[in-house]
Amino acid sequence: MNEQYYSPQRFSILPPVVKNLLIINGLFFLATIAFRNILHIDLYDILGLHYIESELFYPHQFITYMFMHGGFGHIFFNMFALWMFGSSIENYWGAKKMLIYYFITGIGAALVQELVCGIRIYDLVSQMHADMVELVKENGLNIMSEGKNYSDQLMGELNLLINTPTVGASGSVYGLLLAFGMIFPNALIYLYFFIPVKAKWFVIVYGAIELFYGISGSNDGVAHFAHLGGMIFGILLILLWKKKRRTNYPYY
Repeated sequence: MNEQYYSPQRFSILPPVVKNLLIINGLFFLATIAFRNILHIDLYDILGLHYIESELFYPHQFITYMFMHGGFGHIFFNMFALWMFGSSIENYWGAKKMLIYYFITGIGAALVQELVCGIRIYDLVSQMHADMVELVKENGLNIMSEGKNYSDQLMGELNLLINTPTVGASGSVYGLLLAFGMIFPNALIYLYFFIPVKAKWFVIVYGAIELFYGISGSNDGVAHFAHLGGMIFGILLILLWKKKRRTNYPYY
């Protein structure tokens, strides 16, 4: 990416899109706690991203899942990364382009998560009797609502895949990380606040880690392929914008 469009005059430590995204995420987090403790309504069921075959799936979840988080640590680190990388990118691109990029990478991460979940479900179903699959689809959600799951390993895994929601802004955040590495490849990121690493290597290493954990089938509760999805859609969008700019200005 060429950096001649960067304008120091418009630099802001907390530009408007990043600021409003931080506020909205914070409000969703507080609402999740309030609805659960006061109204006994689980917003994860309504706004978290469920697999398309789940009884709890709704199309709006492709967007709303980005504003839901599983705990204070989850939202803190996501919002810190949003501010850290998003502020520089919004100052560089402007508010409109930043907002478009944020939502496209977030939705792209959700699509990849759904695809990978579908592949894993297909693999499990191929190992199970049809009656077992139907039992999970019919009663699995009720069992999980009671805090339980099937003792049979395959049935339990299938139930988790179908009825466990994906939440968090991590897909968009990883997209922002990818963009930061492409726009400012030699900028230094301080790992653990004192180890300097160039942004381009930081992105490559993090992408490789997510790929490794995703392929290895890690059961750490993290949607690694969603993170990769955010990065994949990020690079595709950046390349598309770059190609469009060259087409519009052939002598650039």
